[in-house]
Amino acid sequence: MLLAGCTAGAPFGGSAAQTTSGSPSGGNIVIGSAAFPESAIIAEVYAQALESKGIAVTRRFNIGQRELYLKALQDGSIDLIPEYSGNLLQYYDKAATASSSSDVYAQLSKKLPAGFTVLDESAAQDKDSENVTKAFSEKYHVTSISDLAHVPLNLTIAANPEFAVRPAGSAGLKRVYGVDVTLEPISDSGGPLTIRALTSGSVQVADIFTTSPAIKANDLVTLKDPKNLILAQNVLPLINSMNATPTVSKVLNEVSHALTTSDLIEFNSESSGATKATPATIAKRWLAGRNL
Repeated sequence: MLLAGCTAGAPFGGSAAQTTSGSPSGGNIVIGSAAFPESAIIAEVYAQALESKGIAVTRRFNIGQRELYLKALQDGSIDLIPEYSGNLLQYYDKAATASSSSDVYAQLSKKLPAGFTVLDESAAQDKDSENVTKAFSEKYHVTSISDLAHVPLNLTIAANPEFAVRPAGSAGLKRVYGVDVTLEPISDSGGPLTIRALTSGSVQVADIFTTSPAIKANDLVTLKDPKNLILAQNVLPLINSMNATPTVSKVLNEVSHALTTSDLIEFNSESSGATKATPATIAKRWLAGRNL
């Protein structure tokens, strides 16, 4: 999976060319996305939901990394973009201590620059998670990260090399849960090599992003994180305040109230599967299924 809110892989749709529905002036909202599939799909969901209420939309997807699209939001090149609460908070406040969804959202609302607004956050999250195989979970009665402390093995975890120094990485597991792990560095962000290491038994734990279809496909058990070691990454709309009209806010809040992590997993499955559905197709199906 992708590091939530950062670029990875080839952009959907190639360039950041604009497509417009409705008049490009007089209330038109320009929607951007980061340059990875999940962001483009969520942005397309926002776009189609607004269009269904008669709001004109221009699409400027696949802009790039956070530094680029926040600059575009600041200078008015775009008006709206899907974001991830924890990463956005850390961008504006590197010393932030919040970790739970509610605390991250509360702090984020206070740290945004003047002229920026976040609307309601969704239950959907795209964040790191610690995973074990079903057989390991059942053998050692492990369903939570805290349970790892009682496993009578020297534990090895597959994760990106930076896991060694991240607050929620090896040191965080020891500090918060009393769990000692040896890192097996695998630089594929929870991809096929990480999955193979876990399912083959060469490691006991793997750091995989929550919206990876591989979790379900391999019948893995995602461990609960009751002490909120891992920073919340709820999907939410980041919008220029002047565009957050009652109508726009209502439409986007309804989308957020319906969006789940399971939906993100399905989005990623559809976009990367054999059919490689487009963001427009995926968004249309999802909105129709929820009468939005």
